Amino acid sequence: MNAAESKDGGFIRQRRDGMIAIATAMPVALLVWLAIAYFAPPLAGMDSLSGRMLFALKCYCVAVLFCLVTGVEAVAHERLSSPAFDPLAGFETRRLRVNQRYLQNTVEQILVFGAALFGLAAYSPDGPAIRAVLATTIVWMLARFAFWIGYHRSAAMRGLGAPGMALSMIVLLYVAARIGYDVGGFVGATIPVVAFLVIEAFLFRATRPLD
Repeated sequence: MNAAESKDGGFIRQRRDGMIAIATAMPVALLVWLAIAYFAPPLAGMDSLSGRMLFALKCYCVAVLFCLVTGVEAVAHERLSSPAFDPLAGFETRRLRVNQRYLQNTVEQILVFGAALFGLAAYSPDGPAIRAVLATTIVWMLARFAFWIGYHRSAAMRGLGAPGMALSMIVLLYVAARIGYDVGGFVGATIPVVAFLVIEAFLFRATRPLD
């Protein structure tokens, strides 16, 4: 087997392992979300929009603290105790590289999560419905931890965190559909969903590697 075949085989194996990790994590995340959304106690004071926005802000703050700030701290602590103190020195351990990638990925995802969270809170009219915001926050945080821990095991195992991004996208699609419905009824709700799915299909096709 030549080097190219070995490399391709390694990629195929990693992709398979990653798909298995994703397929394992998705139903677990769904069950956790449903359990919280339907069985957590209803929250008081959620009939007003301001109350729901405040609750969403609180959830977002907790997510930032435990998922983003901890990533910053992980990178900072290793830099303080190693030659990586000088970022230009070129010293990097595998642990540091993984933590840096986790941090960058979390910065990207937390923007999507934040928009989804506040949009969901806007369309959750009362205490029982706002439990979806709590469920989304908890599942997203657990997915971030799974991504981080899994990434330290192997690149493929970071797929355990896939439900977090999937959840943010689904919630954003729901919010976009609700906004579309407010503007144009059923047709208005359908347009953003179909448009996004078309873009996704195009991206899957356009970003395939060229042989």
